[in-house]
Amino acid sequence: MESRQPTAATSHRTPPVHTPPGDVPLEAALLALADPVRQTLVRELAGAADWERSCGSFDVPVTKATLSRHFAVLREAGLLEQRDAGPKRLNRLRRAEFDERFPGLLALVLRTEDTEDSEETKDTKDTEDTENKA
Repeated sequence: MESRQPTAATSHRTPPVHTPPGDVPLEAALLALADPVRQTLVRELAGAADWERSCGSFDVPVTKATLSRHFAVLREAGLLEQRDAGPKRLNRLRRAEFDERFPGLLALVLRTEDTEDSEETKDTKDTEDTENKA
């Protein structure tokens, strides 16, 4: 009787399951994007090329198990696609597909703090100008 040894091509991991963005309810998308850690993951993926970032390349203040759960939530919300490449799991933001399903939603999340700060500064300046004219 011949015993089968695992080969380098055999993976012990279960391949990730991806939810098509068209099947995602709005509530699931909003919940996925509400968490600050997931917002960081999405922002960093938006600034990277497809399949460039592995799961271990993100600097977020959570355990590996918690990070895995965050990735699962993003996959279930149709925001993320993952594939295994050897020992690494690579990620791709499904921006075009998600934008088709929820136009403008991802753009709101991807707004940088600098953009928000400059708008707050502009609002403050406009208020001061109005008060000075009065």
